Amino acid sequence: MKELLIFPYNGNGLEAIDCLSEEYELIGFIDDTLEKQGLEIMGCKVYSREALNKYRDAKVLAVPGSPASYIHRKKIIDSLELPSSRFATIVHPSSHISGMAKIGYNVLIMAGVVITSNAIINDHVCILPNSVIHHNVEIGEFSLIGSCVTVAGNTKVGSNCYIGSGTKIINNITIGKGSLVGLGSNVISNLPEYSKSVGNPARIIGNIV
Repeated sequence: MKELLIFPYNGNGLEAIDCLSEEYELIGFIDDTLEKQGLEIMGCKVYSREALNKYRDAKVLAVPGSPASYIHRKKIIDSLELPSSRFATIVHPSSHISGMAKIGYNVLIMAGVVITSNAIINDHVCILPNSVIHHNVEIGEFSLIGSCVTVAGNTKVGSNCYIGSGTKIINNITIGKGSLVGLGSNVISNLPEYSKSVGNPARIIGNIV
């Protein structure tokens, strides 16, 4: 079994535990919050970043980000200063991924996710339970896809986006990088970079600054 560290100790990190197969042994969490360091979660300790050096052979799953902080995911993950070979990709055994799909590194795919033909999931992406990524879709690096999201064919979600749970995205459109799409939205047209949108149909309500 490969040793695994999860960064940080947050909701995504906790849910990742249920996605682990026998390939990995969780040896702890890493978190920058002093109040969390030293806690024990399911028998695993929460460490500072010093654990990256202490456990040099351990793989790392980095899953920071929420609607409030997603835009900083790249900066936070890059600050770990890890080579791509240190990152793990974790796929829940109940998910279904086409043999024609491409999956990057430091990707977390949770239970019930379906990824179909020729879809591309780039590096540092997190996909929550029961979402469906259809044919020829590309999910940009550092993006977060909520639960029960449907992305129809030939759509491109840019890098560092946050797609809220329950969102439906029509085929053949582009969502610009850095965009936030609110819970339960129906996206039927292109969205510009760093836009904030919500509703049915989704309408732009602001910009990410």
